Parts: sequence; structure tokens; C-alpha cells
Amino acid sequence: MTGLCQRKTVHEKGLKALFFGILITVLRIPGHKSSVLCIRGRALRIPEKYWGVEQGELLRELDSSPSGLTGQQAIERAGEFGKNLLRKKKEVSRLSMLIGQFKTPITLILLFAVFISSIVGSFIDASIIFIIIVISGLLGFIQEYSASNAVERLVKAVKTRASVLRDGVKSAIFTEDIVPGDVVYLSAGDMVPADSVLLEAKDFFVRESILTGEAFPVEKSPGASGFDAALTQRNNCVFMGTNVISGAAAAVAVATGESTEVGRIAGRLALRPPETDFERGIRRFGYFLMEVTLVLVLVVFAVNVYFRAPVIDSLMFSLALAVGLTPQLLPAIITVNLARGSQKMSEKDVIVKRLASIENFGTMDILCTDKTGTLTEGTISLSGYPDIMGKDDARTLFYAYLNAYYQTGLKNPIDTAIVKEGLGTQGYEKADEIPYDFERKRLSVVVRRDGEHVLISKGALIRLLDVCDKAEIDGAEVPIEGHLEGIDGLYNAWSEQGLRVLGVAYRRVSEAAVYGKADEKGMTLLGFMLFTDPPKQDASRLVRELEDLGVEVKVITGDNRFVSAHTARSVGFPEMGIVTGPDLDNMGEEAILHAVEAANIFAEVDPIQKEKIILSLKKRGHVVGFMGDGINDAAALHAADVGISVDTAVDVAREAADIILLEKGLETLRDGVIEGRKTFANTIKYVFMATSANFGNMFSVAGASLFLPFLPMLPKQILLMNLLTDFPELTISADRVDEELIERPRRWDVRFIKRFMVYFGLLSSIFDYVTFGVLYYMLKAGPTLFRTGWFIESVLSASFAVMVLRTRKPFYKSRPGKYLLITTVIIAAVTVAIPFTPLSGLMGFADAPLTFMYALGAILLAYIVLIEAAKAFFYRRLADGVKT
Repeated sequence: MTGLCQRKTVHEKGLKALFFGILITVLRIPGHKSSVLCIRGRALRIPEKYWGVEQGELLRELDSSPSGLTGQQAIERAGEFGKNLLRKKKEVSRLSMLIGQFKTPITLILLFAVFISSIVGSFIDASIIFIIIVISGLLGFIQEYSASNAVERLVKAVKTRASVLRDGVKSAIFTEDIVPGDVVYLSAGDMVPADSVLLEAKDFFVRESILTGEAFPVEKSPGASGFDAALTQRNNCVFMGTNVISGAAAAVAVATGESTEVGRIAGRLALRPPETDFERGIRRFGYFLMEVTLVLVLVVFAVNVYFRAPVIDSLMFSLALAVGLTPQLLPAIITVNLARGSQKMSEKDVIVKRLASIENFGTMDILCTDKTGTLTEGTISLSGYPDIMGKDDARTLFYAYLNAYYQTGLKNPIDTAIVKEGLGTQGYEKADEIPYDFERKRLSVVVRRDGEHVLISKGALIRLLDVCDKAEIDGAEVPIEGHLEGIDGLYNAWSEQGLRVLGVAYRRVSEAAVYGKADEKGMTLLGFMLFTDPPKQDASRLVRELEDLGVEVKVITGDNRFVSAHTARSVGFPEMGIVTGPDLDNMGEEAILHAVEAANIFAEVDPIQKEKIILSLKKRGHVVGFMGDGINDAAALHAADVGISVDTAVDVAREAADIILLEKGLETLRDGVIEGRKTFANTIKYVFMATSANFGNMFSVAGASLFLPFLPMLPKQILLMNLLTDFPELTISADRVDEELIERPRRWDVRFIKRFMVYFGLLSSIFDYVTFGVLYYMLKAGPTLFRTGWFIESVLSASFAVMVLRTRKPFYKSRPGKYLLITTVIIAAVTVAIPFTPLSGLMGFADAPLTFMYALGAILLAYIVLIEAAKAFFYRRLADGVKT
């Protein structure tokens, strides 16, 4: 078959290599197709049905080896294959981002207005409107560019890495930098970074549900599969996006990025995260604005034409109203607020992977978490190593040390605590390993010395007893049956003291090339390993602080009920009820819904039960956060409204999480929740202020246009007014947030926004009409002076309203952010000065007489007093029953 050359070279040597590659391809065995990639004169062959190719031949065709690629090879292939991403991330240049600012529907409306103005000969108006478009675009570009760079730097800090061989040395690289031919090492907890063929594996199980829908893990092993093997039959392959459940393996990457199995179906997969409540609120708000704008524009246009106003003027005026009503900087404001929020959260050791999840983080009202690192210090230490009789036994400790020292699977703090003893191996060497998995809940190694082979197992006591038929007492092996009751008593007694108990067992075995799970039988229980995890002294305080923020903490752990209860009591955690995994299995759906609401400690639960608890809480109407860092936490992290993990978690947990904590603990999480709520509060502030001010102004303009013999404001003046009032609101992300706005979860509520917009918008219109009366009837102002006076009043009233409406408190009791205050003062000064500058004539303004300025001062003072009183009434009476 003819190969595909993705890059051509003009060098004769390269052409010869390509021809030679094609010739070999044609002569290959039937059913074996290859793709050919030219790299600097050499043909890299990627077999189409790579799973059927023998290992040695596959490595040759990939121009790789068991020692992996060289650094130079990796660089060359990265240039040809690109990043190892399902969807190639489009590098957005500064120019592209700038152009993108002018692609919004609102900007297109303005450009249409420029076009109409040019056609009818209003070149000055067209130029002014165009300049306003450019300024608005530049503002949005500056904000978005700085925000996107900041977010990218933060997210890069928690990108997933993979262990690969480069230049014969094992190193950790970002998964997106993996290329075909890389030799990748995989172990329990890893995400498979590319479609790969196994070179070696040991008790290697992978969950492939993302591709096959099959929930149970599949065992994988080296060797060729048939060329016609279906995806589920390719037992020598692992695929991108699947996750390792147990065991260890080395594999050679064959396909990366969009060429992988998951990449081919990426368009049909729901790869985009579910829409958050925040995103849903923005979407609904957008629909609402579209409805209001459309109705207002059509009515104003029709009425003006009916009263014989020029059609073009009426159209331009209506379009300006549409633009004026819309908070056109909302996308930039949201991006900046969320980006600044993520930066502030990073200062609290919280990294946001997905910006929209900040809102869910802030609205979370239930947090489910393991007790390790939250109620406890998360520092496991060895407390004892007793034998069956309860006395410390050096041989139990030594066998546990050999097991922990030689195991190469999933790293955990228990093994670390044992290895710290530094006992040495005393002539023993490792023969084999049977890795840990979450069904057996034990790990075994086989060691040898002087021709003797010993299989040593360590793990959960109940699982270890399943494979033990003997126990060692005073150096003698005796049947275990007569001692089970005593063992159970010791286990319960230690558990009630808060000690975590593991068992240690051994069996002398014959020499073999490979050992497996079947060899874990007929073992002798040697003793126990006892571990402590000191309780956090401030855990109770932190739990209370979270509850004061409206977040209830529920503990979900795999530890037994006795350890869980002891830990809760030792830190003063308010125990409302304990439900165990077996309890959940015996409950119906209605009973589970009641149990998850009433209890706050769930012990002895497995991964499926964790997910069931999360989903049941969501059915009860809660916004649920889940914090986990292990393989068995992935399903629950996906199920939660906001998945929270730590930077030391296994790959599958970090990939599933929306939020990454650089330090595990309730204090870090509490700080993150507060910052998330501040971010949400400032975003909503802009929506409240922009919509109410814009609605009030546009309602006033639309109404005045019906009884005035001239347009109350020219389109370019409306746009300038809208631009000036947006300047202070650009700094809203840095505004101070009142304590009452973060004391409980708040959610986006379009119904409340409508009520706020209409109430305060109509209130501002009252003073607009007062201004109209002063200008038209008292000062007998003509069109130019009328527009000048009302322009000044509109901008100043909107600016001062920001100071009042940004807080629920009396405005003088809540200090605004310094940038908001500075920009408000500057804009007020610029607004008053514009009519007295050369810009006045271009914008259609005239000098405002002192009489009007005095009247304006009185109007603004009355407006501030009334809006402050109206605000108190609104939040006391009209906001009742609406979630804010």
C-alpha cells in the first residue's frame, strides 16, 4: 500500500529513503498496512494495524528501542506530529485576539451604523462611531490578553506529566509533549497519555470505559494481537484517556493526539465539560437582553417613523439604543473577573483549571472529603508492629519493610512511613512483585536470599485474612481459625483508638519466572502494622468556619467506622450520624436520599458508593463539591458539581478535577471558597449596575423621543455615554466585597436581575425626566444644549450610582476599591470638561450655562439620596423570596 508522507524534502537522500520505505510497504505481508512519515531523510513507519506487529519489528518501524528516543528524535517528531492533544490548541496571536474583539454582534451593529452614516454623507458621525468601536475593542483586547496569559501560566503549573525514557534516562514530561516512539512507564493511578503497545507488564489492569463503556478493568499484557482484532480484543494495547487501575507496565507510544482512538471519535464525545450554573445564567441573561433590546428597538423605530421622523435618523437612533442597552463589555468583564479571581485564588494555593468552575466553587453548599489531610494532618507515621499476641515484633517490621522497599507500584504515605525505618535488606533481593489493586487491597513482593524465596503480603487485614490459613505465634505456625476472634478484638480495639491497621503475611514459595495473584494462598499471618495520622488541632474551627459560610462538610472514607468515629471525636467534628458502605448496599433509593442528607460521616465505602453519595446529594438540590486524590476518587470527582484535588494526586484524579489545591486542607479550601465568592460578587455587580443604568438611560431616551420635536440624543452621543460609563466598571474586578456577600452561597438569578434592572432603571429615569423638564421648560434649551445637559447628567448619575449600588450597605459604610474610585472621579471630570473642549463641536455639544450646572448639582444630590433610600427598601422588601 502507498504510504502517506506528511512532510516532503527536496534532498535526494530523503527521496531515496521515502522510495525505499514505500517499496518495503508494498512487499509487506497481507493485512499489514503502514503510514510513512519523512523525518530529515529517514522514513518513520507507523503500521496501520500496529497491534498485530511483533514487538521487535514494531520498534524498528518506529525507529525506537526499549531505551526510548533521543532528545533530538523527540524534537524532530514534535515538529512533525505537533502536540499530543485531542484537539490541537490553536495558538491565538495578539492580532487574532484583537480582531476577535470586533466580531461580536454588538460591534457588527455599530459597523452597520458606520456604513449607513457613510452612505448618507455623515462622515464625521461615521468616524466618531468608528473611533468608539476601536476604543472599546482595545479595552476588551487589553483585558482579555492579560487575563488569558495569567490563566495559562496558572494552569500550566498543574498540567499532567508522564514518565518516559529519553536518551536512556527516565524523566517526567508534559503528556502533550509525547511523540510516537516514546517509551512510557505506567503504574496505578496514571492516565494513559497516548495509544501505545505494551513492551512489558505486570498484573496490569486498565479501565477503558471512556472507549468501550465497560466499567470493569481489563487485564493487559505484551504480545501481538490479531490484525483483525477489534478494539476490545487488543489486549497488548492501551489507549489515550484510559486509566491504570493496578500493576505496572512499559509501552511504546504509537499514535498521539487526534490520531488516537479517542481522538478519532472526539467530535462525537461529550468532551466539553457540562455547562455550569454560572454559564447557564449568562446564557439566559443574554436571551433576556435580546428580547428587551429587540422590542425596544422596533417600538422606538416604528413610533419615530410614524411621527414623520427621517427613516435613516430613526434607524440610527434605534441602533444606538440597542447598543446602549447592551453591556457590551460583559464578556471582557467576566473574563477579567474570573481570571483575576483565579490569580487571587492561586495566592491562596488554589489553582483553577476551568474558570467557569469558580462560580460552582462559590455556590457549593456541601463539601464531601476524605478525613486524611482535612480532619487529620495527613502525615502517616508508624505507631507499632505487634504480632498476633499484641507485642511489638521486629520480624513483622522487617518483612513489612522488605515489602514497602521493593514495591514499585502506586506510591503511598504508608510505604513511605515504613521505609523511613531504614532497616536495610540484609542480603535479600527482589524476585518479583504482585502489585496492589482495589479489589484485593493488598500488595505482595517475592524476595530471595540464599536460594530461598519468600512471598510477603501487606494490606487491609480483612483481605489478607482471606488468603491466610495459619498464624505465627512465638515462632511457630499454627492454624488461624482458633485465633480469629482474638485478631478481631485487637483490630477493633486499635481502630477505636484511631489507629489504622494493616496485616503482614508470608509464604515460602518455590522459584518461578513469574508470580501472580494465584500464589497468594495458604499464607501465614505474621503480625500487624499500626499507623497514626494526628488529628488537626484546628479542624473543628475550620469546619465551623465553612459551616458559617454555608458549606456543610461530610466525610467520605474507606476507613472502618471505628477509626472514622474516633477521628471525628478527637477533632470535635460534629458527628450527626455514620453510614457505612454495607448500609448503603442494603438501602433503597429513597432511603439513600434520606441517609445522605441526615448523616455526615460515610465509612467503609467503595468508589461506586462514593459516586452514589454525590449523585444523591445533587438530587436533593445541593451544589456538591468533592475533594479526592486517589484512583478510586475519579468517578466521584466527575459526578460532583466541582471536583477538587491536590497537586500530589494521581493523574486520573487531577485530570478529573476542576480545582487543584497546592496544599490539602480545609483552610486552603475555605480561602478558595471566599475568593470564588468575591469573584462572583464582583461579576454580578457589573451586571446589576450596567443593566440598570443602561436600561434607565435607554428608557428615558426612548420616552423623550416620543414627545420632543428633536432626538433627545444623537447616536454618537449615546455611544460615547455608554463608553464613558463602562470605564469605571472595568475596574470592578478589584473592588472590595462586603462580608455579607460572601457569608453564604449565592447563585446567578435572572429573575432577580430583571427586578433589579427595572426597579433602579426606572428610578434613574425619574431624574432623567426631571432633567428634561429643567432643560426644556425652564432653560428653554434647544437641541444642542438639551443634549449636552442630559449627556452630562446621564454619565454623572450612572457613575455616582456605581458608588451606591455596589454595596447593600449605606454607601458611606462600604469603601470602594481604589481603582474604581479613581476612574469614577476621572470620568466625572472628563464628562464635565468635554463640552468646553474642541471635541464639543464634533460630538454635537455646546457650553453648558452655570444655571444648568447648579440645577444639575441639585438633581444629582437628590438622586443619590433617593437611590440610597430606595436601595434599603428594595433589599428589605422587594428582594424577598429571590435567591441572590
